Amino acid sequence: MKKFLIATVVLLGSISFANAEQFRVGISVMGAVMEADGAKEIFSGDHSSNTTSTKRTINAKDEKEDAEGAFALGSVFAEFAANDQFSIGVAYVPHSMDSETVENKQNIGNLPEDPGNDNAVTNTVKLSFEDLTTVYVLLSNENIYLKAGYVSVDVNTEESLGTGGAYPNTDLDGSIIAVGYNMDLDNGMFARFEASFMDLDGATVTNANDSTKSVKADGISGYGAGISVGKTF
Repeated sequence: MKKFLIATVVLLGSISFANAEQFRVGISVMGAVMEADGAKEIFSGDHSSNTTSTKRTINAKDEKEDAEGAFALGSVFAEFAANDQFSIGVAYVPHSMDSETVENKQNIGNLPEDPGNDNAVTNTVKLSFEDLTTVYVLLSNENIYLKAGYVSVDVNTEESLGTGGAYPNTDLDGSIIAVGYNMDLDNGMFARFEASFMDLDGATVTNANDSTKSVKADGISGYGAGISVGKTF
């Protein structure tokens, strides 16, 4: 996936440099709210909610767990304009975005040193989103523009599992669409105001030491609004 993304950026850059009328660079600051409507835990065996020998799915919303988070994003971008109406660009977020820590208690059953009692352990999981990259096209009509692009982000898991094991890192791909207002300033500078919607594909990760337990994130989407400043060369 990353090789494909890098190849795409290089290809777009080579095409754009050969034909571009303008080259733009800038920085953006955005606030975003992301939600995973399909967040769920899939397991068999002991669990705080149920003990079963068959596979069972627990939806985050059913257990009143919040699958929503707010983020502040800072990014850099570069664009190549073929003409006044059409541009190609790439944007990169150089910092990580961390979710809140989710806590879950699981029933591990009888222990040899404590027979006859159900014993519970606490699991905590935190997600870190890194290397959020967007390749996009921008269509302008005077000051108003539409933007559509391909999004890629790495998802790293930071967990402390009393039940043992660990969840591997993964990556997510998706799309973004935005509408904005561009305002030209003096000396080639410009400012933008933008509202966007992002939709990411889902992913399932399985406990490295217990294949009966996995976590699935699906229906990941979010809204954002931000401002950008840049310079045209």
